[in-house]
Amino acid sequence: MAHRAGGFRRRRSGAVTVTAVLAVVAIAFVVGGLWLVRGTDVPPLSTPWGPDCAVSTDEGQIRLDRDQARRATTAAAVTVQGQDAPVEAPDTEDIPDAVMTRLVKGPEEDAGPSLTCRSTKDSGLAVEEGLEPSGLTPRAERLRNGLEEHFSDLSLGGYRPGGYDTGHGEESAHYEGRAIDIFYRPVGEENRREGWVMAHWLIAHAPDYAIDVIIFDDRIWSTAYPSLGWRHYEADPDNEILRHLDHVHVDVQRGRDPSDTG
Repeated sequence: MAHRAGGFRRRRSGAVTVTAVLAVVAIAFVVGGLWLVRGTDVPPLSTPWGPDCAVSTDEGQIRLDRDQARRATTAAAVTVQGQDAPVEAPDTEDIPDAVMTRLVKGPEEDAGPSLTCRSTKDSGLAVEEGLEPSGLTPRAERLRNGLEEHFSDLSLGGYRPGGYDTGHGEESAHYEGRAIDIFYRPVGEENRREGWVMAHWLIAHAPDYAIDVIIFDDRIWSTAYPSLGWRHYEADPDNEILRHLDHVHVDVQRGRDPSDTG
């Protein structure tokens, strides 16, 4: 019996060793994959584990659950809009003051991203057939309605009755009526700050509107890499429009064709 027990221990030790090796390989694969996606521009803010969202503050990174992120970004939008806000600010008593300060004012001397969240594609969405009179798909139309419900005096574009077939990048979601541009012109720090308030609101509400991609101010977020947060967006450095400095681009998920079994 003692021999068998010892043998069991040896087999178990071997199994643990194999498991440990596999775990190291898996971690190396994930880290290597993240490095390939990030390149040399590693974003300072991401949410690989834990709650869905995170805010970078002077006190460090503060995690929020999805509901907190929704309320925090809505409250920030109301604060920035002031009396023009079409909705009332939700209760944020459970959200640290450092978070609200950062979402409203942005990083010191830099209006860049402060909030990111993880969201994945909804595998249950089907491809939507046909466009609304606006030229948007029903999902994108619902997003537009949500924007107009929470923000006043919006300058929206990127869609038109009948849709677009030229004027945007190759394979653009605008051609399918899935994309909206929210303009903040002219390019400047005040409009940049307001643009990031919008971008943060969109990322916090991404699952509610099946949002797929957000691009603004040389940054991109997408459901394709949900844990990486805001990444550098490659575009002509001399073109403010292609860099999305003057507008926030947001598009909704295409959905899946039921006949596609791949």
